[in-house]
Amino acid sequence: MMSFIEIAPGKRARQAYSFDDIAIVPSRRTRDPEDVSTNWQIDAYKFGLPMLAAPMDSVVSPETAIAIGKLGGLAVLNLEGLWTRYEDPRIQLGEIASMPDVHATKRMQELYAAPIQPTLIKERLKQIRDAGVTVAGSLSPQRTFELHKTVVDAGVDIFVIRGTTVSAEHVGHNDAALNLKKFIYELDVPVIVGGCATASAALHLMRAGAAGVLVGFGGGSAHTTRKVLGIEVPMASAVAEVASARRDYLDESGGRYVHVIADGSVGRSGDIAKAIACGADAVMMGSPLAKAVEAPGLGWHWGSEAHHPELPRGERVAVGTVGTLEEILLGPSHAADGSMNLFGSLRRAMATCGYSDVKEFQRVEVLIHRV
Repeated sequence: MMSFIEIAPGKRARQAYSFDDIAIVPSRRTRDPEDVSTNWQIDAYKFGLPMLAAPMDSVVSPETAIAIGKLGGLAVLNLEGLWTRYEDPRIQLGEIASMPDVHATKRMQELYAAPIQPTLIKERLKQIRDAGVTVAGSLSPQRTFELHKTVVDAGVDIFVIRGTTVSAEHVGHNDAALNLKKFIYELDVPVIVGGCATASAALHLMRAGAAGVLVGFGGGSAHTTRKVLGIEVPMASAVAEVASARRDYLDESGGRYVHVIADGSVGRSGDIAKAIACGADAVMMGSPLAKAVEAPGLGWHWGSEAHHPELPRGERVAVGTVGTLEEILLGPSHAADGSMNLFGSLRRAMATCGYSDVKEFQRVEVLIHRV
């Protein structure tokens, strides 16, 4: 049963839990980690790792997208970022990494004010496609109608519509809002869309035709959404609630399965395991990958919210570097804090609890472990 707390007469609040509030319970059976599969498939695309690299300029460049693809993951390129605004964005990336904090937000707003060039969208996606890995690109809901044809024509395999929050129904005084259901059904590529944080919002996105739903609101390490807007939903509860909506939709649709992807507060390897234990099929990560030697952020991490022209809801944060992309994703690890060998850790967690694949691991028992 849903737990409510009365915070004042006439005002109740639901009790919700973050990944830090829960723990995974081992079962009576164990396995060898070598016998565990972390494979994941969405639509016709198969991956060795249940992960997406977040469409953030500090994480995904065409080069890191290729490297992550070859390591078994899926990297999503931000098609509204520096890579589609500048011929060679390494100058701008270096400036962002070296500027003092006091000037960071204002200067990033200026750098991201440069126009998006459709020719660069085509060039960047072609570069990734020519390397033989799955091509994924992301647009915000506000830019999707304007640029989606360019993206699809450029050969994107998976289309991601990502915003702080995305709804299937936008209420406004004009007709400029994206009709998500009409849009998705007119495309020939699978669409992943989000974020959302409740069963009702997720169900609407599933009914709109999404192949995957991003779950998360205000929980990323570079977000200040909670401080600016006062909005946040703890991730363990959000993922579990959206997973329950997926079960309902599976029955409603006669068997259409929509993937649940945890997007936010996945900072350590243990968070990956907990996200899947709560019902996620995969995770979208930013800050763990921004710590890679190859990451374009050069030891810094930021998202699109950090340079919003009117109301920034993020910041540039120093994350440093811990190792190569391969070491961070697959090991070996040289740290005991869950920042490296992320999916070797997932494999071991699954083996310790006796589960052989990701779908099975969604059934593992969890408990509340609040301190």
